[in-house]
Amino acid sequence: MTRFGLDRLRQVLVDEVERDGLRPFARQHGLAVGVIRSIIDGRDTSFSNTMQVAEALQIPAGVFYETTAPAKVDPEIEIAGDDFAPILRLAVEASAGAGALNHDAPEVAGRLAFRRDWLRKIGVKPDRATLITVTGDSMAPELRPGDLALIDQDRATWEHNKVFALVDLDGGVRIKRVLLDKGRALVLMSDNPAHLPEARTGSDAARVRCLGRVVWSGHSWE
Repeated sequence: MTRFGLDRLRQVLVDEVERDGLRPFARQHGLAVGVIRSIIDGRDTSFSNTMQVAEALQIPAGVFYETTAPAKVDPEIEIAGDDFAPILRLAVEASAGAGALNHDAPEVAGRLAFRRDWLRKIGVKPDRATLITVTGDSMAPELRPGDLALIDQDRATWEHNKVFALVDLDGGVRIKRVLLDKGRALVLMSDNPAHLPEARTGSDAARVRCLGRVVWSGHSWE
């Protein structure tokens, strides 16, 4: 596991605590005061506790960990400024099982900062990307319930054997691996072998709308 930039996380945390106060900040985010003090003081802190603080600061694991977002960490880069791009996190749940119904105009649940150099490396434009939450287990183990999935809306053309966010026939948002057969029918595949493939043929295939390709995902460790 790549050790992440604790110095940068610590500085952001110090700024927040100085602004809000230690105990009010801890209460607001449901954090233990001792955990916050450990990070500020530079003491060893468990992975799970550190990630809880990072989540409270809206800093995704992909900013720091090469295992989840393979971009080299430059210790001199600040989290604020032009080196990072905010990605919209939508209040949408994309089911990796049966379709999850979502309203047509989803609310913005927040924004998470990703390094611009990493986004460029994977060919993603910040203003053409969104984060949505995964439900269901049909794409496990790669995608788990509660994971955040980064969707590249510029890659909204079906590609064989790639994972996409889509709107299915019932209007539900789903995440599936898509296979293209010779008749241009869509086969919606699950990575979890407990779930059977689903075919969309003829006019039904045309009604399945591609939202974009899944290019990254992240989850919290308990």
